[in-house]
Amino acid sequence: MSFFDAVCHAFATLATGGFSTRDASIGAYNSAYIDWVITFFMFMAGVNFSLHYYALRGRIGTYFRNEEFRFYLLITLGVTATLMWLNHGSVYDSALENLRYSAFQTAAILTTTGFATADYELWAVLAQYLLVFMMFIGGCAGSTGGGMKVARILLLLKHGLAQLFRLIHPRTVRLVKLGHKAVDPDVMQAILGFFALFMGVFVAASFLLAASGMDLVSAGAAVIATLGNIGPGLGSVGPTDNYAHVPGFGKGILILCMLLGRLELFTVMVLFLPSFWRK
Repeated sequence: MSFFDAVCHAFATLATGGFSTRDASIGAYNSAYIDWVITFFMFMAGVNFSLHYYALRGRIGTYFRNEEFRFYLLITLGVTATLMWLNHGSVYDSALENLRYSAFQTAAILTTTGFATADYELWAVLAQYLLVFMMFIGGCAGSTGGGMKVARILLLLKHGLAQLFRLIHPRTVRLVKLGHKAVDPDVMQAILGFFALFMGVFVAASFLLAASGMDLVSAGAAVIATLGNIGPGLGSVGPTDNYAHVPGFGKGILILCMLLGRLELFTVMVLFLPSFWRK
C-alpha cells in the first residue's frame, strides 16, 4: 500500500468512515496483513475513546472492567465464530481464510465502517441477515461508530430481563445496572424512546423506498445501511454495488436517514416539532 493510500485508509478506519481510494475497497489489495491491521483498528475505533485514554495512561485493565466493552467483545467474537461456522466448506475451505474474511466483515459492519473484502451476498442467507442485524447495533458509546450503540442494546436487554423477572416476582425491586451503577429511570426512558424512534424511522423509510420502486430487501438494507452510517447493504445496494440506481426521491430519503443516524435522531427530529419554534 502506498503512503498516500495508507494515510487515507487510516483516516477512514479510525473515523469508521469506510471510504477507500479503490473501487474494490480493501479487497483490491488482496493482502492478509492489510486486512488484519485494518480489522484491529476498526475494532478499536468502535470502542469508547475514554477507555483508550485510560489505557494510554497505563490503566489497560480499564477495558475489561468496562461492561459495555466486554459485551462489545462478546458480540464481535460470537458473530465472527458464527460466520465462520456458516461459511465453512460452502464458501471457504481454509480455516485461516475463513477467519480473516469473517472477522474483517464483522468488524466493518459492527463498527459501521463499511469496508469490504468479500462479497458477503455470496455467503449463506443467515450470515447475510446476521450482518444486517449488526448494522442496528453499531459501536460503543463514545466511539466514532454509528448505529444504536452497544450500551443502549445492553441496557435494553437488561431492562427486558428485569421486566420478565417482575412478572414472576411482582413485589421485587430489581434495578437495571450498567457496571456497578444503577441506571436512572429517566435515562432508561430516554433509551426506550430512542429505540422506538429508531425503529419507527427504519420502518417508515423502508416503506417509502419500497414505494419508489426498490425491492423489499434492498429497501430495508439501504435504510439501515444509511441510518447506521455503514454504507453497503444487501440486494441492489450490496458490497459490490452502489446507490446510483436509487431514484431521486429515494436518495432524498436516504440522505435524511444519514443525517438522522449521524446526529442520533433526537437532534434532528426535534426540529420538526412546532413547539420547538415557538418562543
